[in-house]
Amino acid sequence: MSEPWSSGGLPPAAAERLASAERSGTWTSALSTGEFAAIRSVGFEPVGQVMGSAVFRIGRAGRYWGYHDCQYAGARYLYRTSRQDAPVALSGGGAPSRALVEVFDRARRTALDRMTAECRALGGDGVLSAALTMAPFVGSAGSLEFKVIGTAVRARGGRHARQPFTSHLDGQGFVKLLGAGWVPVGLLVGMSVGVRHDDYRTTSQAYSWRNVEMRGWSDLVHGVRSDARQQLGAQAARCGGDGVVMAAGDLRVWSEKCFRSNRSDQEDHIAEATMVGTTIARFQVRTPPPRTLSVLPLGDRGAKLRRRLATAAASPYVDNAQYRRLVEEIHEFDG
Repeated sequence: MSEPWSSGGLPPAAAERLASAERSGTWTSALSTGEFAAIRSVGFEPVGQVMGSAVFRIGRAGRYWGYHDCQYAGARYLYRTSRQDAPVALSGGGAPSRALVEVFDRARRTALDRMTAECRALGGDGVLSAALTMAPFVGSAGSLEFKVIGTAVRARGGRHARQPFTSHLDGQGFVKLLGAGWVPVGLLVGMSVGVRHDDYRTTSQAYSWRNVEMRGWSDLVHGVRSDARQQLGAQAARCGGDGVVMAAGDLRVWSEKCFRSNRSDQEDHIAEATMVGTTIARFQVRTPPPRTLSVLPLGDRGAKLRRRLATAAASPYVDNAQYRRLVEEIHEFDG
């Protein structure tokens, strides 16, 4: 009878799959022919397809037993006409939805760590074409499976990375990045959840016959996108990255009944922004040597300059400025 897995290291199924691949002496890859040829041109080769997954139960938590709290004190009054509009309760600002974002972040990092462990077990230096997915787990309401899959690659030679990188970039993108002096560090996900109550002003605008901006909803979507971008930037800084190459961005918006309100017809709008990208770092900083000549002359440059000087001196229409420049060039050439 096998011992239960303690969730540390490689899952038993993954360990067996890698051992089977090692015994067979073959590797699997999701790289196309062009990508395979591209990474080999810069000294890398695939070592196997790797995967990480985690199933998380997303329970109800937070204030009032729910994540989606608008935090608007005026929500209980239907006809409140306060000059102060309802705020946008952002997860990045400490709203109850912060707990939900932290659960999603922990689930994704667990899946990424397990994929990285597989890459390390194969002797890989990093993972290319890593794709993150999230889907409901069949047979368990409220549970989600977080999965990431990619192709592990290894550099030819004796020097290898201490910590494998993860990246959404494909083979050609990886080669272009290296050629420009940059290297991928890690695949990151920035997420934000925002909640805004449909206050009196927003409700009035929704039923207006005029073309009018829904300012409250504009603030909501702008707020969650900005917050998600800030979360992504903060993660990149903690990883030591210099910038982020974006892979995808997603925005979901829906409405729910407001449990702060005393009336059943009061609603909140909820927005969820997710941004995926790879943080990159510069691996080579070099000052180009100074260029002394923009055009390299063919033949004896000194002789050509002297002939031009003699021609200029013999001309009755000699340009004094041009004559002085020729004299200076000859002196510079002769050293």
